[in-house]
Formats: sequence, C-alpha cells, structure tokens
Amino acid sequence: MKTAFFIAKRTLARDSFNYSRPLIRIAILSIVLGISVMILSVAIVTGFQKEISDKVTGFGAHIRITPFNSNQSYETPPVSTKQDFYPEMGIEEVRNIRVFATKAAIVKNNDVMQGVVLKGIGRDFNWDFFEDKMVEGERIAFRDEEASMEVLISRSLANLLQVSVGDKLRTYFIIGNHQRGRPFEVAGIFDTGLTDFDKRFIIGDIQNIQDLNGWEQHEVGGFEVVINDFNQLEQVTADVYNTVPFNLNVTNIKDLHPEIFDWLKLQDMNVIIILIIMVLVASITMISTLLILILERTNMIGILKALGMNNWSIRKLFLYNATFIVFRGLAIGNALALGLALVQKYFGIIKLDQESYFMKEVPVNLQVVDLLWINAGTLIICFLIMIIPSYIITRISPVKAIRFE
Repeated sequence: MKTAFFIAKRTLARDSFNYSRPLIRIAILSIVLGISVMILSVAIVTGFQKEISDKVTGFGAHIRITPFNSNQSYETPPVSTKQDFYPEMGIEEVRNIRVFATKAAIVKNNDVMQGVVLKGIGRDFNWDFFEDKMVEGERIAFRDEEASMEVLISRSLANLLQVSVGDKLRTYFIIGNHQRGRPFEVAGIFDTGLTDFDKRFIIGDIQNIQDLNGWEQHEVGGFEVVINDFNQLEQVTADVYNTVPFNLNVTNIKDLHPEIFDWLKLQDMNVIIILIIMVLVASITMISTLLILILERTNMIGILKALGMNNWSIRKLFLYNATFIVFRGLAIGNALALGLALVQKYFGIIKLDQESYFMKEVPVNLQVVDLLWINAGTLIICFLIMIIPSYIITRISPVKAIRFE
C-alpha cells in the first residue's frame, strides 16, 4: 500500500480532524444535497420528456407513411394496402405497422357542437398505449362484414358534450357539397392528459371512413409504424424511407409535431444549468475544506517533509482525504435521491395539475447510465479542482511548519 494512501486512511479512521470537523460535515452535506438535486433533476426531466413523447406517439405512432399531398388538411388521398412492406416491414426495430385514416367531422349533442377528427383504425391496431388510459367502457369491437359504429372519445370531450358510455354521438361529415351523418355509439372513454389531442380526436373503425370516401376495402389513408426504441427514431425513419415505394412520403413524429419536441428539448438546458451550479457549489465547498485540512495539518506536513516525503506525495495524502469525503457524500446523496425517486415513482406522492403539465403526478425516469455519469463526473471534477489548492503544500517550509501552532 502506498504511503500517502496509508496515512490518509489512518488519519480518517482515527477522526483526528478537530477544528475542521464541522466544516467536513458541511462539505459532506453540500455533496449530499448537490448529488441528490442532480439525480432528481435528471430523473424528473427525462421522465417528463419520456411521458410526453409516449403520449404523443401513442396517438400517432413514431413514423407515418402517406401519399404525397400538398393539402395540409387531415384528409389524404387513399393508398392501397397491397404493399411489399405491409403487414411485415422486415426492419428489426419496427414493432408494429398498422393502417389508419383520418377525416374531419363535427360532433353534436343537444345544443353543444365540437369540431373533431375521426381517426379510423383497423384490427392491426396496437392497444398498448390505451390500456391504462381507459377510464370507462371498453375498446372498439370490430365486426366481420360491416363497419363498427362504436367510437372512443376522451373524458374532456365527454364532459363537454355531456355524454357517457353507451350514449349515441351524432357525427356530421362534409362529403363534397353534401352533409352526411353517422350515429356512433360511445364504447369507451379515455384520458391521456394531452388536452389538445383529447379534444381533437375520436377513435373509430376505419371502415366508416372508407365508406364515407367511397374507397375500396384495400384503400386506407396511410400506415403508422411503431418502433422499439425512440432514440433510434432518425435511423429507423431513414430505413423505412428506403423501404417504401417512391410515391409514398415518410415522416416521423418529430416532423409532425416539431413544436412539442422543440419544447421538450429546451428542458435539457434547465438540467445543464442545475448540474453546473451544483457541481460548482460542491467544488467550492471542497476547496475550502481542503484548505482548512492543510492549515490544520501544517505540523504534520513539516514532519513528513523532514522525513523525506516529497511534495506530490503529501499533496496526494490530502487529495485522498478530500476524495474520501466526496465518496461519503456521494453514497449518502445517492441513497437519498434514489429513495425519494422510488417513492415518487411507485406512490406518486407529488401531484401535478394535469391541464398545465399533461400528467397527474411528477414523472420519474431512473437510468443506470445517468447515475453513473453524474457520480463519475462529480467525482472527477471535484478531484481535478482540488489539485489546484493542494499546490500550497509546496510553499510550506519544514522548519516553519514544525514550529507552527
């Protein structure tokens, strides 16, 4: 065992720091608070980003394949399902590909009217997103020979129209210069927390849109692609683009809703600012602590120099001491942050206003990689910064140091 490390370990074990003991406790406390704030900030912001991203993609999938169309409305030209990439695309990251179609409509109940978009889905629709979003009723029951007249609507829309499960929902469509109505039945009510999407979309059988538009059974509005890893979105989009025919357009969810994802990206800046402030506070505290330790151990420094120990070895002794203090703070801070994060994740103690934040409680997303980066980064930065004040040891004279009281 190296001499500097051995001496540092023994001095810490004997708790021989007398005057500096309160400052050491303050230093540990600052590390605990700093690392806790950093871990919780990253976990909450990434959790918020993941939750919003999952909700947006739950409505529209990750990637959309549609015919090229200069019209910016919700109605698109039909495309045939007789494609080489459907129903199996052959790309590893693709989890599900399904058909869809959309059509603008007006729903009415008594004297209340609301403009909506009917999103038509088929039997290949993946219901994973809506499983925990259903608050009443059941999902649509498809029929073999005719279109199902059941629809899903949001709780906010149900409250606005004053309808519940089992009620009729009169829906009007504009076909050319004519108006056509459909008496849909509310099969279920969902609540995602995304107010704009909840009030805008109702979910129904795609056969209704095919009938209204006069399409064949193999004609749909487009295809939605769900992937396994959102972080691979750009790469998978490029792979899908190279797979589909030249007459079809491929757009991902970031292109369809840039305002939402640009807003989510801005949250990263908040995390960066918090990380920088917390690391600076911890580093400044550790610099002060190290200087106090050196001052208190001036006699020991003189004796070690007189015995022949070089300056760098003595500096390492104090750097080891400071690093031990940082380690202790990191251990306590991680335990505190993980405990609070797990309590919030599984019990949801801290609530949010869903209309303002799009979710009912503070989300938490704990990733091992994030924990490792935060802890390693804090430790390395604190260690490197403490090298500078340790240079004062080289200016201490052995004779004066031994006489120092």
